[in-house]
Amino acid sequence: MDPNAWFVPLGIGTLVAPFLLMLVLGAPGLIGRAWSEGAIVRLTQTAVVFGLLCSVAILVLMLVTGNRAVPIDLGAWVHLDRPHFHFSLLFGFDRLSVPFVIMTFVLCGTISAFAAKYLHREPGYYRFFVLFSFFLLGMVTASLAATVETLFAGWELVGLSSALLVAFYRERRSPVRNGLRVWGIYRVADAAFLVAAVALHHLTGQGSFFGLMAGDSWPYGTAQLAPNQAFFVGSLLLIAAAGKSALVPFSGWLPRAMEGPTPSSAIFYGALSVHLGAFLLLRFSPILELSPVLRVMVVVLGLGTAAFAAAAARVQADIKSALSFASLVQVGVIVAEIGFGFYYVALVHIIGHACLRTLQLLRAPSILRDYNTLENAIGHRLEGDAETGSGRTRAIFYRLAAERGFLDALLDRCIVDPLLTAFRRFDSLERRWTDLLAGRGSRQSDRIGLHADSLEDLA
Repeated sequence: MDPNAWFVPLGIGTLVAPFLLMLVLGAPGLIGRAWSEGAIVRLTQTAVVFGLLCSVAILVLMLVTGNRAVPIDLGAWVHLDRPHFHFSLLFGFDRLSVPFVIMTFVLCGTISAFAAKYLHREPGYYRFFVLFSFFLLGMVTASLAATVETLFAGWELVGLSSALLVAFYRERRSPVRNGLRVWGIYRVADAAFLVAAVALHHLTGQGSFFGLMAGDSWPYGTAQLAPNQAFFVGSLLLIAAAGKSALVPFSGWLPRAMEGPTPSSAIFYGALSVHLGAFLLLRFSPILELSPVLRVMVVVLGLGTAAFAAAAARVQADIKSALSFASLVQVGVIVAEIGFGFYYVALVHIIGHACLRTLQLLRAPSILRDYNTLENAIGHRLEGDAETGSGRTRAIFYRLAAERGFLDALLDRCIVDPLLTAFRRFDSLERRWTDLLAGRGSRQSDRIGLHADSLEDLA
Protein backbone atom coordinates (compact mmCIF):
# COMPACT_ATOMS: atom_id res chain seq x y z
CA MET A 1 0.00 0.00 0.00
CA ASP A 2 1.21 3.49 -0.83
CA PRO A 3 2.47 5.18 2.38
CA ASN A 4 1.16 8.52 1.13
CA ALA A 5 -2.39 7.20 1.45
CA TRP A 6 -2.01 7.20 5.23
CA PHE A 7 -1.39 10.92 5.55
CA VAL A 8 -5.02 12.04 5.32
CA PRO A 9 -6.53 9.57 7.87
CA LEU A 10 -3.67 10.14 10.31
CA GLY A 11 -3.93 13.90 9.89
CA ILE A 12 -7.68 13.82 10.49
CA GLY A 13 -7.09 11.63 13.55
CA THR A 14 -4.65 14.18 14.96
CA LEU A 15 -7.23 16.94 14.52
CA VAL A 16 -10.30 14.99 15.62
CA ALA A 17 -8.84 13.70 18.91
CA PRO A 18 -8.86 17.07 20.77
CA PHE A 19 -12.12 18.11 19.09
CA LEU A 20 -13.96 15.00 20.29
CA LEU A 21 -12.45 15.41 23.75
CA MET A 22 -13.86 18.94 23.95
CA LEU A 23 -17.31 17.78 22.80
CA VAL A 24 -17.48 14.72 25.05
CA LEU A 25 -16.23 16.56 28.13
CA GLY A 26 -18.21 19.75 27.59
CA ALA A 27 -21.60 18.38 26.47
CA PRO A 28 -22.77 17.14 29.92
CA GLY A 29 -22.00 20.56 31.40
CA LEU A 30 -24.64 22.13 29.14
CA ILE A 31 -27.37 20.17 30.93
CA GLY A 32 -25.92 20.62 34.42
CA ARG A 33 -24.21 17.23 34.62
CA ALA A 34 -20.54 16.35 34.97
CA TRP A 35 -18.28 13.36 34.43
CA SER A 36 -16.65 11.64 37.38
CA GLU A 37 -12.96 12.30 38.01
CA GLY A 38 -11.99 8.83 36.81
CA ALA A 39 -13.96 9.19 33.58
CA ILE A 40 -12.46 12.64 32.92
CA VAL A 41 -8.92 11.28 33.31
CA ARG A 42 -9.56 8.28 31.07
CA LEU A 43 -11.15 10.38 28.33
CA THR A 44 -8.35 12.94 28.42
CA GLN A 45 -5.59 10.34 28.36
CA THR A 46 -7.24 8.43 25.52
CA ALA A 47 -7.58 11.55 23.35
CA VAL A 48 -4.03 12.72 24.05
CA VAL A 49 -2.45 9.33 23.40
CA PHE A 50 -4.45 8.82 20.19
CA GLY A 51 -3.51 12.28 18.87
CA LEU A 52 0.13 11.74 19.83
CA LEU A 53 0.30 8.38 18.05
CA CYS A 54 -1.23 9.85 14.89
CA SER A 55 1.18 12.81 14.85
CA VAL A 56 4.22 10.58 15.49
CA ALA A 57 3.09 8.26 12.69
CA ILE A 58 2.89 11.24 10.33
CA LEU A 59 6.43 12.24 11.32
CA VAL A 60 7.69 8.73 10.54
CA LEU A 61 5.88 8.72 7.19
CA MET A 62 7.33 12.11 6.28
CA LEU A 63 10.83 10.84 7.03
CA VAL A 64 10.24 7.65 5.03
CA THR A 65 8.63 9.28 1.99
CA GLY A 66 10.73 12.45 2.02
CA ASN A 67 7.69 14.77 2.00
CA ARG A 68 8.49 18.20 3.44
CA ALA A 69 4.85 19.37 3.61
CA VAL A 70 1.55 17.47 3.64
CA PRO A 71 -1.69 19.52 3.26
CA ILE A 72 -4.98 18.28 4.74
CA ASP A 73 -7.90 20.12 3.10
CA LEU A 74 -11.25 19.87 4.89
CA GLY A 75 -13.05 22.05 2.35
CA ALA A 76 -14.15 25.65 1.91
CA TRP A 77 -16.70 26.61 4.56
CA VAL A 78 -17.27 30.13 3.23
CA HIS A 79 -16.76 31.05 -0.41
CA LEU A 80 -18.32 34.08 -2.09
CA ASP A 81 -18.03 35.14 -5.70
CA ARG A 82 -16.22 38.31 -4.71
CA PRO A 83 -12.45 38.16 -4.16
CA HIS A 84 -10.96 37.96 -0.67
CA PHE A 85 -14.17 36.51 0.83
CA HIS A 86 -13.52 32.85 1.60
CA PHE A 87 -12.70 30.65 4.57
CA SER A 88 -11.12 27.24 4.08
CA LEU A 89 -10.19 24.67 6.71
CA LEU A 90 -6.72 23.83 5.47
CA PHE A 91 -4.14 22.19 7.70
CA GLY A 92 -0.53 21.37 6.96
CA PHE A 93 2.10 19.04 8.39
CA ASP A 94 5.59 20.42 7.83
CA ARG A 95 8.93 20.84 9.63
CA LEU A 96 7.48 23.46 11.95
CA SER A 97 4.01 22.12 12.72
CA VAL A 98 4.84 18.45 13.32
CA PRO A 99 7.44 18.99 16.12
CA PHE A 100 5.21 21.63 17.69
CA VAL A 101 2.08 19.45 17.72
CA ILE A 102 4.01 16.45 19.08
CA MET A 103 5.36 18.66 21.87
CA THR A 104 1.80 19.87 22.55
CA PHE A 105 0.45 16.34 22.98
CA VAL A 106 3.39 15.21 25.13
CA LEU A 107 3.24 18.15 27.51
CA CYS A 108 -0.56 18.22 27.68
CA GLY A 109 -0.54 14.51 28.52
CA THR A 110 2.01 15.13 31.27
CA ILE A 111 0.02 18.01 32.71
CA SER A 112 -3.27 16.08 32.60
CA ALA A 113 -1.69 13.21 34.57
CA PHE A 114 -0.32 15.69 37.13
CA ALA A 115 -3.60 17.63 37.38
CA ALA A 116 -5.57 14.44 37.95
CA LYS A 117 -3.82 14.09 41.33
CA TYR A 118 -3.11 17.75 42.08
CA LEU A 119 -6.75 18.86 41.69
CA HIS A 120 -8.30 15.77 43.27
CA ARG A 121 -11.62 16.72 44.95
CA GLU A 122 -11.18 20.34 43.85
CA PRO A 123 -14.66 21.90 43.30
CA GLY A 124 -13.60 23.11 39.84
CA TYR A 125 -12.09 19.78 38.72
CA TYR A 126 -14.54 19.27 35.88
CA ARG A 127 -14.34 22.92 34.81
CA PHE A 128 -10.54 22.75 34.68
CA PHE A 129 -10.51 19.79 32.31
CA VAL A 130 -13.18 21.29 30.06
CA LEU A 131 -11.07 24.44 29.68
CA PHE A 132 -8.01 22.23 29.29
CA SER A 133 -9.69 20.49 26.33
CA PHE A 134 -10.39 23.89 24.76
CA PHE A 135 -6.74 24.79 25.17
CA LEU A 136 -5.57 21.49 23.64
CA LEU A 137 -7.84 21.97 20.63
CA GLY A 138 -6.62 25.55 20.21
CA MET A 139 -2.96 24.56 20.34
CA VAL A 140 -3.39 21.71 17.86
CA THR A 141 -5.41 23.93 15.52
CA ALA A 142 -2.87 26.77 15.68
CA SER A 143 0.08 24.40 15.26
CA LEU A 144 -1.31 22.65 12.18
CA ALA A 145 -3.08 25.62 10.58
CA ALA A 146 -2.20 26.19 6.92
CA THR A 147 -4.28 29.37 6.54
CA VAL A 148 -4.18 32.57 8.54
CA GLU A 149 -7.90 32.23 9.40
CA THR A 150 -7.47 28.74 10.84
CA LEU A 151 -4.45 29.90 12.82
CA PHE A 152 -6.50 32.79 14.19
CA ALA A 153 -9.26 30.37 15.29
CA GLY A 154 -6.77 28.29 17.27
CA TRP A 155 -5.16 31.46 18.59
CA GLU A 156 -8.52 32.59 19.99
CA LEU A 157 -9.26 29.25 21.65
CA VAL A 158 -5.89 29.35 23.39
CA GLY A 159 -6.45 32.92 24.59
CA LEU A 160 -9.98 32.29 25.87
CA SER A 161 -9.06 29.14 27.80
CA SER A 162 -5.92 30.77 29.22
CA ALA A 163 -7.76 33.83 30.55
CA LEU A 164 -10.52 31.70 32.09
CA LEU A 165 -7.99 29.49 33.86
CA VAL A 166 -6.17 32.51 35.26
CA ALA A 167 -9.52 33.35 36.90
CA PHE A 168 -10.07 29.70 37.91
CA TYR A 169 -10.41 30.54 41.61
CA ARG A 170 -13.30 32.87 40.88
CA GLU A 171 -14.40 33.17 44.51
CA ARG A 172 -11.38 35.43 45.09
CA ARG A 173 -11.12 38.96 43.75
CA SER A 174 -7.46 38.93 42.66
CA PRO A 175 -7.63 35.99 40.18
CA VAL A 176 -10.68 37.47 38.48
CA ARG A 177 -9.04 40.88 38.10
CA ASN A 178 -5.85 39.32 36.77
CA GLY A 179 -7.83 37.15 34.38
CA LEU A 180 -9.50 40.27 33.00
CA ARG A 181 -6.10 41.92 32.68
CA VAL A 182 -4.76 38.98 30.70
CA TRP A 183 -7.87 38.98 28.52
CA GLY A 184 -7.44 42.70 27.84
CA ILE A 185 -3.83 42.25 26.69
CA TYR A 186 -4.91 39.32 24.53
CA ARG A 187 -7.55 41.54 22.91
CA VAL A 188 -4.84 43.94 21.77
CA ALA A 189 -2.82 41.07 20.32
CA ASP A 190 -5.90 39.57 18.67
CA ALA A 191 -6.84 42.89 17.10
CA ALA A 192 -3.36 43.28 15.60
CA PHE A 193 -3.45 39.70 14.30
CA LEU A 194 -6.90 40.19 12.79
CA VAL A 195 -5.85 43.38 10.98
CA ALA A 196 -2.77 41.57 9.67
CA ALA A 197 -4.97 38.72 8.38
CA VAL A 198 -7.30 41.14 6.60
CA ALA A 199 -4.32 42.98 5.11
CA LEU A 200 -2.83 39.71 3.84
CA HIS A 201 -6.11 38.86 2.12
CA HIS A 202 -6.29 42.21 0.39
CA LEU A 203 -2.61 42.27 -0.57
CA THR A 204 -2.32 38.69 -1.82
CA GLY A 205 -5.93 37.61 -2.39
CA GLN A 206 -5.54 34.56 -0.17
CA GLY A 207 -4.78 33.41 3.35
CA SER A 208 -3.14 30.08 2.58
CA PHE A 209 0.46 29.77 3.73
CA PHE A 210 1.25 27.53 0.74
CA GLY A 211 0.04 30.23 -1.66
CA LEU A 212 1.52 33.09 0.32
CA MET A 213 4.95 31.45 0.37
CA ALA A 214 4.92 30.60 -3.36
CA GLY A 215 4.01 26.96 -2.77
CA ASP A 216 7.24 26.05 -0.97
CA SER A 217 7.41 24.55 2.52
CA TRP A 218 8.63 26.24 5.70
CA PRO A 219 11.18 27.81 6.00
CA TYR A 220 12.16 27.93 2.33
CA GLY A 221 9.17 29.85 0.98
CA THR A 222 9.37 33.39 -0.32
CA ALA A 223 6.53 35.72 0.65
CA GLN A 224 4.67 37.28 -2.26
CA LEU A 225 4.77 40.82 -0.85
CA ALA A 226 6.60 44.05 -1.50
CA PRO A 227 9.09 45.16 1.22
CA ASN A 228 6.84 48.00 2.44
CA GLN A 229 3.87 45.63 2.56
CA ALA A 230 5.93 43.08 4.47
CA PHE A 231 6.94 45.75 6.98
CA PHE A 232 3.31 46.75 7.58
CA VAL A 233 2.00 43.19 7.97
CA GLY A 234 5.06 42.08 9.93
CA SER A 235 4.73 44.97 12.38
CA LEU A 236 1.15 43.94 13.15
CA LEU A 237 2.23 40.33 13.60
CA LEU A 238 5.02 41.49 15.92
CA ILE A 239 2.46 43.30 18.10
CA ALA A 240 0.33 40.16 18.16
CA ALA A 241 3.34 38.03 19.13
CA ALA A 242 4.37 40.53 21.82
CA GLY A 243 0.93 40.42 23.43
CA LYS A 244 0.64 36.62 23.37
CA SER A 245 4.24 35.95 24.51
CA ALA A 246 4.35 38.76 27.11
CA LEU A 247 7.14 40.67 25.40
CA VAL A 248 7.86 44.27 26.43
CA PRO A 249 5.71 46.32 27.01
CA PHE A 250 3.06 43.62 27.65
CA SER A 251 5.17 41.65 30.14
CA GLY A 252 3.06 42.61 33.15
CA TRP A 253 0.38 40.00 32.53
CA LEU A 254 2.73 37.01 32.85
CA PRO A 255 3.23 37.04 36.66
CA ARG A 256 -0.46 37.88 37.05
CA ALA A 257 -1.29 34.68 35.18
CA MET A 258 0.30 32.67 38.01
CA GLU A 259 -2.93 33.16 39.98
CA GLY A 260 -4.26 30.08 38.22
CA PRO A 261 -3.65 26.47 39.35
CA THR A 262 -0.10 25.13 39.05
CA PRO A 263 -0.98 22.76 36.15
CA SER A 264 -2.34 25.60 34.04
CA SER A 265 0.63 27.82 34.95
CA ALA A 266 2.98 25.09 33.76
CA ILE A 267 1.28 24.23 30.49
CA PHE A 268 0.17 27.74 29.51
CA TYR A 269 2.67 30.31 30.73
CA GLY A 270 5.72 28.11 31.10
CA ALA A 271 5.50 25.74 28.15
CA LEU A 272 3.02 26.33 25.32
CA SER A 273 0.93 29.49 25.38
CA VAL A 274 3.89 31.76 26.13
CA HIS A 275 5.69 30.35 23.07
CA LEU A 276 2.76 30.85 20.71
CA GLY A 277 3.90 34.36 19.79
CA ALA A 278 7.33 33.01 18.85
CA PHE A 279 5.60 30.27 16.83
CA LEU A 280 3.66 32.97 14.98
CA LEU A 281 6.89 34.73 14.03
CA LEU A 282 8.37 31.42 12.88
CA ARG A 283 5.33 30.67 10.75
CA PHE A 284 5.55 34.07 9.06
CA SER A 285 9.35 34.13 8.95
CA PRO A 286 9.39 34.55 5.11
CA ILE A 287 7.69 37.91 5.65
CA LEU A 288 10.42 38.93 8.10
CA GLU A 289 13.02 38.09 5.47
CA LEU A 290 11.71 40.85 3.20
CA SER A 291 12.26 43.71 5.66
CA PRO A 292 15.65 44.24 7.36
CA VAL A 293 14.15 46.99 9.53
CA LEU A 294 11.51 44.58 10.77
CA ARG A 295 14.13 41.97 11.62
CA VAL A 296 16.07 44.57 13.62
CA MET A 297 12.85 45.40 15.51
CA VAL A 298 12.37 41.71 16.32
CA VAL A 299 15.94 41.37 17.61
CA VAL A 300 15.75 44.54 19.71
CA LEU A 301 12.39 43.54 21.19
CA GLY A 302 13.64 40.05 22.02
CA LEU A 303 16.89 41.16 23.64
CA GLY A 304 15.17 44.00 25.50
CA THR A 305 12.59 41.59 26.88
CA ALA A 306 15.30 39.13 27.93
CA ALA A 307 17.26 41.84 29.77
CA PHE A 308 14.15 43.17 31.53
CA ALA A 309 12.95 39.69 32.55
CA ALA A 310 16.41 38.70 33.82
CA ALA A 311 16.39 41.67 36.19
CA ALA A 312 12.79 41.14 37.29
CA ALA A 313 13.29 37.42 37.96
CA ARG A 314 15.98 38.16 40.55
CA VAL A 315 13.72 40.17 42.87
CA GLN A 316 10.50 38.15 42.87
CA ALA A 317 9.24 37.03 46.25
CA ASP A 318 7.46 33.84 45.10
CA ILE A 319 8.77 30.95 43.06
CA LYS A 320 6.05 30.96 40.38
CA SER A 321 6.63 34.62 39.52
CA ALA A 322 10.39 34.03 39.44
CA LEU A 323 9.89 31.08 37.08
CA SER A 324 7.53 33.10 34.90
CA PHE A 325 10.17 35.79 34.37
CA ALA A 326 12.81 33.11 33.86
CA SER A 327 10.59 31.74 31.09
CA LEU A 328 10.31 35.23 29.63
CA VAL A 329 14.11 35.50 29.48
CA GLN A 330 14.25 32.44 27.25
CA VAL A 331 11.29 33.59 25.15
CA GLY A 332 13.09 36.89 24.54
CA VAL A 333 16.21 35.03 23.43
CA ILE A 334 14.08 32.82 21.14
CA VAL A 335 12.52 35.90 19.53
CA ALA A 336 15.99 37.38 19.01
CA GLU A 337 17.08 34.11 17.37
CA ILE A 338 14.15 34.39 14.98
CA GLY A 339 15.16 37.95 14.14
CA PHE A 340 18.70 36.78 13.37
CA GLY A 341 17.31 34.10 11.06
CA PHE A 342 18.22 31.05 13.18
CA TYR A 343 14.84 29.40 12.69
CA TYR A 344 15.78 25.80 13.46
CA VAL A 345 17.77 26.92 16.50
CA ALA A 346 14.69 28.80 17.73
CA LEU A 347 12.46 25.74 17.17
CA VAL A 348 14.81 23.45 19.11
CA HIS A 349 15.10 26.12 21.81
CA ILE A 350 11.30 26.28 22.15
CA ILE A 351 10.97 22.51 22.54
CA GLY A 352 13.80 22.20 25.06
CA HIS A 353 12.72 25.22 27.10
CA ALA A 354 9.07 24.14 27.18
CA CYS A 355 9.97 20.71 28.56
CA LEU A 356 12.36 22.13 31.16
CA ARG A 357 9.98 24.84 32.34
CA THR A 358 7.10 22.38 32.65
CA LEU A 359 9.22 20.22 34.95
CA GLN A 360 10.26 23.21 37.05
CA LEU A 361 6.75 24.57 37.52
CA LEU A 362 5.34 21.16 38.40
CA ARG A 363 8.19 20.62 40.85
CA ALA A 364 7.86 24.09 42.42
CA PRO A 365 5.41 23.18 45.26
CA SER A 366 7.58 20.22 46.27
CA ILE A 367 10.73 22.36 46.17
CA LEU A 368 9.17 24.84 48.60
CA ARG A 369 8.20 22.00 50.93
CA ASP A 370 11.73 20.54 50.77
CA TYR A 371 13.21 23.99 51.36
CA ASN A 372 11.12 24.46 54.51
CA THR A 373 12.06 20.96 55.70
CA LEU A 374 15.76 21.79 55.36
CA GLU A 375 15.35 25.07 57.26
CA ASN A 376 13.48 23.33 60.07
CA ALA A 377 16.17 20.66 60.25
CA ILE A 378 19.13 23.07 60.53
CA GLY A 379 17.27 25.58 62.72
CA HIS A 380 17.84 28.73 60.63
CA ARG A 381 17.16 30.16 57.19
CA LEU A 382 19.27 29.15 54.23
CA GLU A 383 21.40 32.07 53.08
CA GLY A 384 21.28 33.29 49.47
CA ASP A 385 24.06 34.63 47.31
CA ALA A 386 25.86 37.76 48.44
CA GLU A 387 24.77 41.04 46.88
CA THR A 388 27.29 42.92 44.74
CA GLY A 389 27.46 46.42 43.28
CA SER A 390 27.23 49.92 44.71
CA GLY A 391 24.33 50.67 47.00
CA ARG A 392 22.72 53.45 44.96
CA THR A 393 22.98 51.64 41.61
CA ARG A 394 21.67 48.43 43.12
CA ALA A 395 18.77 50.31 44.69
CA ILE A 396 17.79 51.89 41.36
CA PHE A 397 17.85 48.60 39.49
CA TYR A 398 16.12 46.82 42.36
CA ARG A 399 13.27 49.35 42.40
CA LEU A 400 12.91 49.14 38.62
CA ALA A 401 12.88 45.34 38.69
CA ALA A 402 10.61 45.11 41.74
CA GLU A 403 8.05 47.35 40.06
CA ARG A 404 8.43 45.22 36.91
CA GLY A 405 9.63 48.15 34.88
CA PHE A 406 6.47 50.13 35.68
CA LEU A 407 5.06 48.58 32.50
CA ASP A 408 1.55 48.14 33.88
CA ALA A 409 1.42 51.77 34.99
CA LEU A 410 2.82 52.86 31.62
CA LEU A 411 0.13 50.93 29.72
CA ASP A 412 -2.58 52.31 32.00
CA ARG A 413 -1.43 55.89 31.55
CA CYS A 414 -0.62 55.82 27.83
CA ILE A 415 -3.31 53.47 26.49
CA VAL A 416 -6.02 52.56 28.98
CA ASP A 417 -6.71 55.99 30.49
CA PRO A 418 -6.87 57.85 27.11
CA LEU A 419 -9.20 55.18 25.73
CA LEU A 420 -11.47 55.34 28.78
CA THR A 421 -11.58 59.12 28.54
CA ALA A 422 -12.47 58.96 24.85
CA PHE A 423 -15.15 56.32 25.46
CA ARG A 424 -16.71 58.40 28.24
CA ARG A 425 -16.87 61.43 25.94
CA PHE A 426 -18.43 59.37 23.16
CA ASP A 427 -20.94 57.98 25.66
CA SER A 428 -21.80 61.51 26.81
CA LEU A 429 -22.29 62.68 23.22
CA GLU A 430 -24.43 59.66 22.45
CA ARG A 431 -26.62 60.28 25.51
CA ARG A 432 -27.10 63.92 24.53
CA TRP A 433 -28.04 62.90 21.00
CA THR A 434 -30.50 60.21 22.11
CA ASP A 435 -32.02 62.55 24.71
CA LEU A 436 -32.48 65.16 22.00
CA LEU A 437 -34.14 62.65 19.66
CA ALA A 438 -36.38 61.43 22.48
CA GLY A 439 -37.34 64.95 23.46
CA ARG A 440 -36.01 64.57 26.98
CA GLY A 441 -33.48 67.34 26.58
CA SER A 442 -36.07 70.04 25.75
CA ARG A 443 -38.41 69.02 28.56
CA GLN A 444 -35.53 69.08 30.99
CA SER A 445 -34.63 72.60 29.80
CA ASP A 446 -38.28 73.67 30.21
CA ARG A 447 -38.30 72.34 33.78
CA ILE A 448 -35.09 74.21 34.54
CA GLY A 449 -36.59 77.41 33.09
CA LEU A 450 -39.83 77.05 35.08
CA HIS A 451 -37.85 76.42 38.25
CA ALA A 452 -35.79 79.59 37.63
CA ASP A 453 -39.02 81.64 37.07
CA SER A 454 -40.52 80.40 40.31
CA LEU A 455 -37.35 81.35 42.18
CA GLU A 456 -37.56 84.87 40.74
CA ASP A 457 -41.22 85.17 41.80
CA LEU A 458 -40.33 84.14 45.30
CA ALA A 459 -37.53 86.70 45.39
